[in-house]
Amino acid sequence: MENSARITKSFRKEDVKRDWWLIDAQGQTVGRLASKVAQLLRGKHKPWFTPHVDTGDFVIVINADKIELTGKRIEKKEYFSHSMYPGGEKIRSFKEMKERNAAFIIEHAVRGMIPKNRLGRKVFKKLKVYNGGEHPHSAQQPQIFD
Repeated sequence: MENSARITKSFRKEDVKRDWWLIDAQGQTVGRLASKVAQLLRGKHKPWFTPHVDTGDFVIVINADKIELTGKRIEKKEYFSHSMYPGGEKIRSFKEMKERNAAFIIEHAVRGMIPKNRLGRKVFKKLKVYNGGEHPHSAQQPQIFD
């Protein structure tokens, strides 16, 4: 066997071709949708995935206000934030968060599934989430993801 056949190709950021994906969140479960989105953002679906390079694609999620949870999670799921002042904690339920800002639910779930470093922050900027069925990215000609 030749020596060149065993060399692993490591892609550079200049070599990456990015696609745009459109995902309809209507009737989908939060966690299952977020794992698909995180995989596309990170680029793990591509054969040339390189862990230290952003090889992922852009992802547009529409109908975020029609996302679902299973079982009793609708009543039990809570989102916690703190202002860093004494007594400054805010706990919001899933129902309340869905009414206020449904896009945050998907963003929060996806953010937990990508790396917590500079690369993860760069990857997260490629996620676009919209509450309704319309989006302003038609010029990019996104492909529909099944």
